[in-house]
Amino acid sequence: MKDISEIRADFPILDRKVYEKQLVYFDNGATTQKPQCVIDAMNDVYTTYNSNIHRGVHLLSDLSSEAYENARETVRSFINAEKKEEIIFTSGTTGSINGIAFSFGERYINTGDEIIISHLEHHANIVPWQMMCERKGALLRVIPINDKGEIIIGEYLKLLSSKTKLVSVSQASNALGTITPLNDIISAAHEINVPVLVDGAQGVQHGNVDMKKLDCDFYVFSGHKIYGPAGTGVLYGKEKWLSELPPFQGGGDMVDKVTFAKTTYNVLPFKFEAGTMNYPGAIALGRALNYVTETGREAIALREKSLLSYATKRLSEIDGLKIFGTSDSKISTISFLLKNIHPYDAGMILDKMGIAVRTGTHCAQPVMDYFGIDGTIRASLCFYNTNEEIDSLVAGVNKVISMFS
Repeated sequence: MKDISEIRADFPILDRKVYEKQLVYFDNGATTQKPQCVIDAMNDVYTTYNSNIHRGVHLLSDLSSEAYENARETVRSFINAEKKEEIIFTSGTTGSINGIAFSFGERYINTGDEIIISHLEHHANIVPWQMMCERKGALLRVIPINDKGEIIIGEYLKLLSSKTKLVSVSQASNALGTITPLNDIISAAHEINVPVLVDGAQGVQHGNVDMKKLDCDFYVFSGHKIYGPAGTGVLYGKEKWLSELPPFQGGGDMVDKVTFAKTTYNVLPFKFEAGTMNYPGAIALGRALNYVTETGREAIALREKSLLSYATKRLSEIDGLKIFGTSDSKISTISFLLKNIHPYDAGMILDKMGIAVRTGTHCAQPVMDYFGIDGTIRASLCFYNTNEEIDSLVAGVNKVISMFS
């Protein structure tokens, strides 16, 4: 990995000041900042070869289409999928899950069938399944968690039955940082031939992800959480599933032949990419993944593990601060509360010090309900953060406490 000063130089926004203070950005779980190469890649599309993909015979369309399909191959390689046709570009994790919830529900779900999710899930991996269950008369089952914020595997195994049609779980909790025991979850589901969808929105950016080793049936993630553009995302699905599922959107480019009597659909992956796709975003996402690869995914994971350890130690030393999500297996996210201080108030004061954290429920209200709280302060770190920035956060938290004491 490059020196930290070189890495930070790749991200122009990290140089800016907020309220005349140097920006300390600890909201990476919500969205990561973008390296200059990703910004340049997007700009290059619009300034040199912008044209709609797959539909023109002229040079610009050829160049745009080639760059888009190269980005698909980059994604395939990055997650080690078997085939490029198993990579579907979407608007993000939410769009991907909604698409599968609709298509899978239409094809496979009947009254009384069951879908399993966990208590750790982001709303994007709860609401689409609730909507599908309401539409199809199915039931939603929830894997409980313990006080450390970990999935209770024994309870999950009890939920699996002949009625289970799909399991959908996050790779890591966006609210607590807990890493889910995916291997155990997937293997148990596959023993009874139940497919598994993994929400990788909080996992793909923190280390190696290998579809052949993981063996999940669907994997989804958002571009903007892995240093790529907003409005981009990926749906990976095993070919056997994607071939059988109906499209979740209709329109141009996803069709083979259209008549008023009947429409037949295009081959994979185009069957699931209706209309004009966000091709500039997909191309820039490919550049973001290449940047992560060039930086070194194992090196990134090791650096973030070190940052998490240091931040946990420093924050734990603060009297009156309580951390939620204390599993030994976590991504670099820390959620905490300060005694008798509302997280929103603390977040606003930290902002005036140039420190960006997230406050609230983090689109994970059931997690907050489990702990009996209204929300937390969340500091989500990534590899371009530093120990010195963590020290600034600690100093800021102490100042907040002193202001309210």
